[in-house]
Amino acid sequence: MQPVVEKLSGLERRVDLVVSLEDVEKEVQAQLKRVARNAKVQGFRPGKAPLSIIERSHGPGIRYDVINEEVGRSLEKVLSETELRVAGTPTLEPKTEGVEEGTLAFSATFEVYPDVEVPDLSALAITRSACEVSDADIQRTIDILRKQRAVYEAREGREASADDRVTLDFVGRIDGVEFEGGKAENFPFVLGQGRMLPEFETAVTGMKAGEEKTFPLTFPEEYGSEEVAGKTAEFTITVREVAEGILPEVDAEFAKQLGQPEGDVEKLLADVRTNIEREVKARVQARNKGSVMDALVAACSFDVPKSLVKNDAEGRVAAAREDLKQRGVPNADSMPIPVEAFEAESERRVRLGLLVSELVNSADLQAKPEQVRERIEEFAQNYEQPAQVVAYYLSDRQRRAEIEAIVLEDNVVEYVLSKAQVTDENVAFDELMGTN
Repeated sequence: MQPVVEKLSGLERRVDLVVSLEDVEKEVQAQLKRVARNAKVQGFRPGKAPLSIIERSHGPGIRYDVINEEVGRSLEKVLSETELRVAGTPTLEPKTEGVEEGTLAFSATFEVYPDVEVPDLSALAITRSACEVSDADIQRTIDILRKQRAVYEAREGREASADDRVTLDFVGRIDGVEFEGGKAENFPFVLGQGRMLPEFETAVTGMKAGEEKTFPLTFPEEYGSEEVAGKTAEFTITVREVAEGILPEVDAEFAKQLGQPEGDVEKLLADVRTNIEREVKARVQARNKGSVMDALVAACSFDVPKSLVKNDAEGRVAAAREDLKQRGVPNADSMPIPVEAFEAESERRVRLGLLVSELVNSADLQAKPEQVRERIEEFAQNYEQPAQVVAYYLSDRQRRAEIEAIVLEDNVVEYVLSKAQVTDENVAFDELMGTN
């Protein structure tokens, strides 16, 4: 007889399970006898204690385990016969009403995986990004590397401007009262690097060593310190030094500083281009992946198991706590991090995961060994000894699985793009790299 499955709401289901007390007791007695053979009980030789004494000491635990095993087997039988795919862990509750004599009855409540239907991919409108790396992009990158290695020389009478290092004293007051973190002496920073708020940098620009200025500054509403967020402070600054940044020449010494052992400038420029093109490729792939996944999830509205969403959200809370601990934040383990803050994104992740899984199976998009090796070899180029990295990843199951997951996602992206309505877009280098 087919088991009765009660549909509660959405993906939630309930079935009744019955366990024979006779079967339970048979197994309990069998296990007690096995325990009694070697049991050490005070006052008896090993293996000679009466079964009644073994029953008192071991019976409750054995009986509990046997009932759980019998219920588990009963549930597995029901799920096999009904072909239900359980999502999460079932909840078991004992039943007392309408239970036949000589039996134990339980209600198992659980969620099932939804029936996932892949949307019509030809109806998806997706923007595919591309980015060309120009000689000017390479030059700007070299200039950034030069600025990072600038040597600063103090200049008398120099007006502070972009890329100058300014050393100053400052004190900030709100309603005439100094606030924590609003005062410093001989504080250096480089104009234009965004280390200070824009209003602060604007006030400093044009000042010379020895000059003093007082100006108002309104902190952003989302500023990190609640004490000053959204409030207007009055700052008084005194410039101690204005130093001009002297950039290194692009020569053999500069090339050596950047890891080119022979000091070959042409090889340095080629290496910089290779690294930039590799980074651009990775960012373009990530951008296109995001566009594809956004289009897929927007085209689907099936229910997702709440238990999977909860598990994902709790996992993200745990990851957030670990991140805080790594940053040295005190009380990271007890800091309140509401799981609700992650639920919307977790629901999206679960829905997308189910959809991608269905798409992979239906379109046969599993990662092939040659694809995995090619991706590993590409990744290994970031290291000094690529061959060792390749060997490590191929020999380590977990690392190889990480690359397989990336390749699988790449396959999904390429497949969807081949079916969808695609609009190609050229993205500016600065926009892609986040430098504009």
